[in-house]
Amino acid sequence: MRYYISLLWMMIIYLPLQAQVKAKLVRNTLIMPVPVTRSSHASTITALPDGSLMSAWFGGREEGSKDVVIWASLYKKNKWQAPVKLADGIINDTLRYPCWNPVLFRTRAGLLCLFYKVGPNPREWWGMARYSRDNGVSWSSPEKLPEGILGPIKNKCIQLPDGRLLHPSSTESVKGNIWISHMEISDSTGHQWQKINIPCDTFGVIQPTIITLAGGRLQALFRSRQDVIASSWSNDNGSTWTPVTGLSLLNPNSGIDAVTRPDGLQVLVYNPAPSGKDWSNGRNELRVAVSNDGMQWQDVYVLEKHKGGEYSYPAIIAASNDLVHITYTDDRKNIRSVTLQLK
Repeated sequence: MRYYISLLWMMIIYLPLQAQVKAKLVRNTLIMPVPVTRSSHASTITALPDGSLMSAWFGGREEGSKDVVIWASLYKKNKWQAPVKLADGIINDTLRYPCWNPVLFRTRAGLLCLFYKVGPNPREWWGMARYSRDNGVSWSSPEKLPEGILGPIKNKCIQLPDGRLLHPSSTESVKGNIWISHMEISDSTGHQWQKINIPCDTFGVIQPTIITLAGGRLQALFRSRQDVIASSWSNDNGSTWTPVTGLSLLNPNSGIDAVTRPDGLQVLVYNPAPSGKDWSNGRNELRVAVSNDGMQWQDVYVLEKHKGGEYSYPAIIAASNDLVHITYTDDRKNIRSVTLQLK
């Protein structure tokens, strides 16, 4: 009997992931029935203690326009509420810059953080932050992050066991168009920052996302110029990282995001294509994949598949009841919200 039980467990362990994990659509909706701006992009999402969700994104005439600001909406009473403006790039009466890439994160102590960027372009922007202690009812005044610190570039931070926040970040150079990813660590209130280098080797990588594996090991996954999702590992809570290497997952030079569920399952949202002639090539299909080890991934759901258009820049968080909440750019005109049950 013991032999058969052991054999059964081995069969379960080595079953393909797609045979074990089933994805069921729970909800699929646009955040804005009527968009408040002509263009919307780079969403983020977080959960609040009352069960509601908050999403934020940047929107304006088009990416890089001076009228681009940070918008946010709450999902409560079974619908997304009217968007409100959370931040802008107004410096004074005669000077204004666009906003970029908001990131929402709520700490274990209940501090809701909004990190975002302001500046003429991604090569010259700077990091900004606002904080809320009442789940977004009111916010602190905008704060500029210390010189050389950008905060999380696109994807959410994680909170380490000691309470500090680990922020996935990256830079794009003004000259030479060089892409380099790094990490930043702050205290639990989003202050007292330090920068952690990642040996990127020959890879051009930006916009990391962080997942946690068995034993507290951390893995960073990156958008790359090498047509694949890239990876780096840390065994010391993000203080040091291994050289970046490529995975077998395709990446068309487009943003990704991943999350670790409470049960340890890793869930990734990505565009499964190589890069093309135009920057938007490959962003017409968006998939969800799962993994147990961060190395072997299996697709379990197709969010979008079209002949053209842009469905990109996903954000994903995990709930405690087999649910994952995902937002992403819907053809640059809106932000789409999807909830999946993964069992």
